[in-house]
Amino acid sequence: MHRRSFVFSLVVGLLVAGQSHATDPCADYVPQAKPQNASRDMVGQELDQIIDRGFMTFAVYEDYPPYSWEEKGQPKGVDVEIARIIAEDIGVDARFNFVAAGENLDADLRNNVWKGPLIGGAVSNVMMRVPYDSRLACRAEQVVFTGQYATESIAIAYDETAYPEEKPVPAYFRFDAVAVENDSISDFYLSSFAGGQMNGQVQRYPTMAFAMGALNAGETKAAMGPLGQLEFGADAGVGIHQPPLAGFAVSRWTLGLGVNFRYRPLAYSVDDAIRFALEDGRIEKIFEDYGLTFQPPDR
Repeated sequence: MHRRSFVFSLVVGLLVAGQSHATDPCADYVPQAKPQNASRDMVGQELDQIIDRGFMTFAVYEDYPPYSWEEKGQPKGVDVEIARIIAEDIGVDARFNFVAAGENLDADLRNNVWKGPLIGGAVSNVMMRVPYDSRLACRAEQVVFTGQYATESIAIAYDETAYPEEKPVPAYFRFDAVAVENDSISDFYLSSFAGGQMNGQVQRYPTMAFAMGALNAGETKAAMGPLGQLEFGADAGVGIHQPPLAGFAVSRWTLGLGVNFRYRPLAYSVDDAIRFALEDGRIEKIFEDYGLTFQPPDR
């Protein structure tokens, strides 16, 4: 599955309109067996140990602008800057593990938060950009989901000369070309919308950056994907809007952090740092510095 599957796996089952959440999100919860061989890389995870050694580690997704990427060997991006705020609040330095997305979000959490990858790599103290969902929190017992710092949502970018009057909505893409990231939730949505009538016009690219590059170059009339990626990749003459998306039950989701469930004091400190940075505007300022719209989280 594609590297953006951590979001895809969370929402793919919820894209049919009318699907309701259970009153109790944990009603069908079944306790898991205790994980085996999950404690081989736990040195330096306790809050006191982190403070004593002077740094903490953050797992961030690789090659994922505007959220996290490396430029001339230097970590950059919104998630990188938020991680630095957390580390500064705790009184240590931030170090980054750039990771590829796994088969699904469960795999990402297993590899980066509570167990570690089978070959190479290591668990991190904190994993950034973890979508929050109450049912996921019930299922993934080994992870504390905390530090909700922003909301992400789906939007449509479009060539303003191609749509001088009315902004495009999904129904337009029965006839007009639209770029998406391959195997993303936007790809899934458009491919299944209206009985697949738009499949012939959906242009798939390996990343959202490539999709926006095609839009900027006039190779397509529109692009659909996460708002932040559209804003970061848009050139002059590209408009962006968020119309109602029929049949898309989860076009918005809250982003937070993942911490190993054994280390509650660390989780509390991380959440406090996020709360303070939301209250004093530092997180909103980071989004502004990258030219992005800040969407406050549900906390």
